[in-house]
Amino acid sequence: MPDVILALLRIIFLGLVYLFVWQVARAIGSHVGISVRRKRREGTKVLFVRSETQQGVEIEVSSATVLGRSEEADLVLEDPYASDFHMRLVAQDSGLMLHDLGSTNGTYVNGRRVTAPTQLRRGDSIQVGKTVMEVR
Repeated sequence: MPDVILALLRIIFLGLVYLFVWQVARAIGSHVGISVRRKRREGTKVLFVRSETQQGVEIEVSSATVLGRSEEADLVLEDPYASDFHMRLVAQDSGLMLHDLGSTNGTYVNGRRVTAPTQLRRGDSIQVGKTVMEVR
């Protein structure tokens, strides 16, 4: 009987040592900037590069975000050429998906007018009226 208890105590001890080493590795990884749990999404930040009033503003899109001139939009665009609900940005693991919401003056990605949902990548340029944004 004592041999069984001794074997059980050894297994418990090894389990505790394993947990301790795992916690130390996670702490070191987070201190150095390595994420063990989840990789950051590609290109989920948008920087206002050219705008009369919003230049330099950076937003992080974590879910579906509607941009437009309306006060009811998730992010108000201070551009007279933007529609009330101009476009929607949707965060995905592969980056951002842009949907034009039937805007009057259109939405442009890298100089081309968006007519269908468009996958955005880091470095892409989005233009709404006179406002230019860059995916980061």
